[in-house]
Amino acid sequence: MVQVAVKGETRFLTGNYAAAYAAKAARVQVVAAYPITPQTTIVEKISEFVEHGELDAQYIRVESEHSAMAACIGASAAGARAFTATSSHGLAYMHECLWWAAGARLPIVMAVVNRALGPGWNIWTDYCDTMAQRDIGWIQMYCADNQEVFNSIIQAYKLCEDPSIQLPCMVDEEAFILSHTSMPVRMPPQEEIDEYLPPRKPQWKLDVDDPVTFGALLSPAWYMDFRFMIQEAMERVKELFPKVEEDYCRRFGFEPKGLIETYRCEDAELMFISMGTLAYEARLAVDALREQGIKIGVARVRMFRPFPKELLRELVSDVRLLAVLDRQISFGLEGALATEVKSTLYAMEERPLVAGFVLGLGGRDVTYRQIEEIGRKAHEWMLKGKVERETTWIGLRGEKE
Repeated sequence: MVQVAVKGETRFLTGNYAAAYAAKAARVQVVAAYPITPQTTIVEKISEFVEHGELDAQYIRVESEHSAMAACIGASAAGARAFTATSSHGLAYMHECLWWAAGARLPIVMAVVNRALGPGWNIWTDYCDTMAQRDIGWIQMYCADNQEVFNSIIQAYKLCEDPSIQLPCMVDEEAFILSHTSMPVRMPPQEEIDEYLPPRKPQWKLDVDDPVTFGALLSPAWYMDFRFMIQEAMERVKELFPKVEEDYCRRFGFEPKGLIETYRCEDAELMFISMGTLAYEARLAVDALREQGIKIGVARVRMFRPFPKELLRELVSDVRLLAVLDRQISFGLEGALATEVKSTLYAMEERPLVAGFVLGLGGRDVTYRQIEEIGRKAHEWMLKGKVERETTWIGLRGEKE
């Protein structure tokens, strides 16, 4: 990557404030706001920007998350750059409108603070909320630190508003681990962000002087074709996003992370696969296991939809076993990431073994020591050439920590 001078202001921000500052930097025009723990401080901070005249946007205080997405749909259909944020039960309440946003090909960006669903009532993190929405046509990006939250929201608008994409995107951050933890976040100068992300130019919009029909009844003769178009756009995301990110990083002095970010994977015969902050915690375990003579690395899936299957196949072509760390469970099967990994590997003639591990649900603490122990167990199975347990739950009460 060509090195550029590092510019901009650095502040210590929570993940939620990083999301709010990113929406401001993207010059969003309509913000639909409804509170839910632990997302609330995103829309609260944006309200301050609007009140103080720092952001020229329509700030709509709606009565529910369903209405929040409905407002974004209307705004985006009218040609505005729309933003909202939610979490957990709020995301679930949006479900009907999420389908509408994707089907209408509207480039809405939404910050989602990953939080478990009840009952039992829980305000801490896992990925059950967004994984329940993985099949609806939204791009999904999972962040591992607060700088990535800021960068990803701006990159998401650049990606989603491209004429070849025209799809909405969720930028996901973990409850409290990122949302309420302060980290240094560098924000490039506004005028340079404006150059990178100019005002939206909608390909179509609601206009009384040029009327078009939105969301009309589709017969079986056409419905399937429109779904195929969404699938084609999702495939194009995997080609376009690396270019979008590379341009951003070249301009502002960041290192691209790609669809999958790797750590010490060059000669790995054993590999952790995970997402979000778990993958960064796993780096400490990798370092410890390397000192024990185990050739291991960690790959962080940054973009879950579309799933980067081609890249993953290339990455693991010489790996003997994958240990998948899932902060989610698809009841009756296994962790969703493990399922995606196995499905991806099926097309390979020679593929690594896969062992799934479910951990960290509902905010249960996960330490690098636990991940290190997972690595040792996975190494034993690798040497035996057999995974003894397809899915292992880590850290259940009563088990030895």
